[in-house]
Amino acid sequence: MRGGSLPTHERRWASDTVPAKTTLSSTTSPGTESNSAEEFVEVTLDLQDDDTIILRSVEPATVINVDDGADTPASASASASRSPTIKRSSSNRLRQFSQELKAEAVAKAKQFSQELKAEVLRKFSWGHGHASQAMTGFDSALAARALRKQRAQLDRTRSGAQKALRGLRFISNNKANAWEEVENNFNKLAKDGFLFRSDFAQCIGMKDSKEFALEMFDALSRRRRLKVEKISKDELYEYWSQITDQSFDSRLQIFFDMVDKNEDGRITEAEVKEIIMLSASANKLSRLKEQAEEYAALIMEELDPERLGYIELWQLETLLLQKDTYLSYSQALSYTSQALSQNLQGLRKKSRIRRLSSKLLYYLEENWKRIWVVSLWIMIMIGLFAWKFFQYKQKSAFHVMGYCLLTAKGAAETLKFNMALILLPVCRNTITWLRSTKLGLFVPFDDNINFHKTIAAAIVIGVILHAGNHLACDFPRLIHSSTDYYDKFLINDFGSHKPTYIDLVKGPEGVTGVLMVVCMAIAFTLATKWFRRNMIKLPKPFDRITGFNAFWYSHHLFVIVYILLVIHGVFLYLVHIWYRKTTWMYLAVPVLLYAGERTLRFFRSGFYPVRLLKVAIYPGGVLTLQMSKPPQFRYKSGQYMFVQCPAVSPFEWHPFSITSAPGDDFLSVHIRQLGDWTQELKRVFSEVCEPPVAGKSGLLRADENTQKSLPKLLIDGPYGAPAQDYQKYDVLLLVGLGIGATPFISILKDLLKNIVKMEEQADSVSDTSRTSDLSNGSNDSTTGNRVSPKRKKTLKTTNAYFYWVTREQGSFDWFKGVMNEVADLDQRGVIEMHNYLTSVYEEGDARSALITMVQALNHAKNGVDIVSGTRVRTHFARPKWKNVLSKLSSKHCNARIGVFYCGAPVLAKELSKLCYEFNQKGSTKFEFHKEHF
Repeated sequence: MRGGSLPTHERRWASDTVPAKTTLSSTTSPGTESNSAEEFVEVTLDLQDDDTIILRSVEPATVINVDDGADTPASASASASRSPTIKRSSSNRLRQFSQELKAEAVAKAKQFSQELKAEVLRKFSWGHGHASQAMTGFDSALAARALRKQRAQLDRTRSGAQKALRGLRFISNNKANAWEEVENNFNKLAKDGFLFRSDFAQCIGMKDSKEFALEMFDALSRRRRLKVEKISKDELYEYWSQITDQSFDSRLQIFFDMVDKNEDGRITEAEVKEIIMLSASANKLSRLKEQAEEYAALIMEELDPERLGYIELWQLETLLLQKDTYLSYSQALSYTSQALSQNLQGLRKKSRIRRLSSKLLYYLEENWKRIWVVSLWIMIMIGLFAWKFFQYKQKSAFHVMGYCLLTAKGAAETLKFNMALILLPVCRNTITWLRSTKLGLFVPFDDNINFHKTIAAAIVIGVILHAGNHLACDFPRLIHSSTDYYDKFLINDFGSHKPTYIDLVKGPEGVTGVLMVVCMAIAFTLATKWFRRNMIKLPKPFDRITGFNAFWYSHHLFVIVYILLVIHGVFLYLVHIWYRKTTWMYLAVPVLLYAGERTLRFFRSGFYPVRLLKVAIYPGGVLTLQMSKPPQFRYKSGQYMFVQCPAVSPFEWHPFSITSAPGDDFLSVHIRQLGDWTQELKRVFSEVCEPPVAGKSGLLRADENTQKSLPKLLIDGPYGAPAQDYQKYDVLLLVGLGIGATPFISILKDLLKNIVKMEEQADSVSDTSRTSDLSNGSNDSTTGNRVSPKRKKTLKTTNAYFYWVTREQGSFDWFKGVMNEVADLDQRGVIEMHNYLTSVYEEGDARSALITMVQALNHAKNGVDIVSGTRVRTHFARPKWKNVLSKLSSKHCNARIGVFYCGAPVLAKELSKLCYEFNQKGSTKFEFHKEHF
């Protein structure tokens, strides 16, 4: 330990000990008896430049697991001592040294302390003229830090242990065979039995955080006093054992070592900045990297109030364990015993019959509207099929063409009915009006698009039955029939000359039928999600038949189909009386209604002139359009409208949720770049936008003062959506994925305005009451009669919980103003907002630990979340939806909770299933709704 060339070095040795109960058969320490647990102390030494050793601190430490086996080599002992999970053999020399050191330290602790203070004050004095002043200031700073350390250790022993176990996980994989996977990766990646440093991240499953994994590799190597570029399998196992250690102290020491690269036992502001940038890179937080210096200063300000210029291990530990104090804002819902009782109730075993009956009753309760509508539709089709089936059985043609003819004609009758019915669900103006009537209590108008698709599937089946039986069955039977049978049964329908197969196909009936099948096949194929959403990648130029444009234009082939259908229905082989040719009768009303809707849309879009007020292009490819609000345009929160930009396409209309509130004097939509039309729309507006002014978000902006003229925009709507009925629920759970948050932004704004109005009305009523107390009785009566009619109906919705899940940090810019406005004005806490960023590793992961600390400190000091830039806290990873619903059910017993969702179908299934499960458990009722366009 001597040598003037060695640098000043300080290490904490507590991490080198292992909690264990050890009994010794010989050589007891002073003050102990044989067969008692040996005691050890944690000693911090400072090796000075003049070869003197200064004792910095002496503290009780955990016991080393001693084995009286053979001595191990020094190198092996040094490497093993760094891992608390690996059993190690200590030599008699180590035992004797620790015992003697303890006895001497206890006797001379006070003397060493005084010498240490004098030496430190000598080194840190700021000048000979101010030596006494410096000694006093630094002495008090050290004393203050020592006092804080004692308090921190006491706080941890009281409450921090359990929280510590959940923090600083380097590996999130808790599988029992996790090491086996790492071992398999080693076998694949190793070269000549060694794993290179560059492959370490991939080997341990941290491929997405390679820089972080390499820093961890270097820290673990430094603990072994090595700087290596490759390790063996045994060394990898030792590294793995350390990073997966269940001991929080061990994981904390590794994290500290990653920051403390010079191994002096202290972390400076520059080192904090470096680890912040590393954590930001691992979590894809580019903005955080830009502000790393500011946040490093924030951590030093919090942890180093004495301004010594460094922080130690215990201070980092304190911040980790006490972060919940800073994260008191936007905490999760309170979890009461009611939730536990409800969960236990759901776990009680029921008989199989009771479980099935409960599921059946719940299914009927949730789907009775759909059930009766679909049942009625199916019964009508069965009735029509049977009617034509038995009608044609009485005809003479049946004797030749058989049951093939009956099946074809029965299917034809259902086709006429479905071709008429399929237009009604897409008459959006009619649907929007009907959903506001009492008919909306019995008919599920929110499922109009699903019903449209269901009818389309029935049409496909009908076409196969009708065309297939004609072309493959009854036509061949006709042409192969004998002359006697033909003359007896078919001569009145097909003429004196028996037709050939070609004659039947090339006639008006055959040509129109074949053309209809071709057009319908194209439209149906391009309407499937694989083509409509570009799931199928085709080479050029065939890629043009995928995407929304192909779906939109191919759907207009149905104009031709309906014309051909009417012609096909006029030229019938077996029907000769005009009023029995009923195709036009089925189609007349639906076609006229749909044509009227399209005509109304055409004229209304021109009748609603809009003037673009502001355009902004945000990160994530989101275009925000803010436009003037036509006087006649009245809508509800949650509704949507169609938008057309003639500069992109003079024919295409696309639906977008309205993000402005009904009380705003403007309309706004947020459009995500997803398809060819939206890409072109963004390009058109990018050309007229200008770079953002300093202090404003967005990449490009434009407004009425922009020099270039803005493209013309047409709107049509509004149209009804499930979310517009939010006011009938006691509690709201609004869940949006990415751009799926748009329908709920308008709801949040509307709720906020209602809250502010209610508070203003309450203040007005209280002021009026005070004024009326000072007036006479007659004036009281008059005043009361004047005020009461102005009181509006109390808002039924008492609470709203908004969960926004996105994977890009820049997404929070889209609605930053709305979230800050809600946080500022909602003094009663009616609206609770939760942002989730999935690109960041979940809370408790070592890769996001420092980000969580900075987030907590910055919000406590400045009231702003570092990730979203708003007053709303950003959580990491994905929400645990089961916990969310459990806490809602416990907090709002006997309430009717509306769960509104807009996003990917996968989560819709999960939320719907959870709503069913919790409806079975307790008195709180969840009603799930998914947005459809």
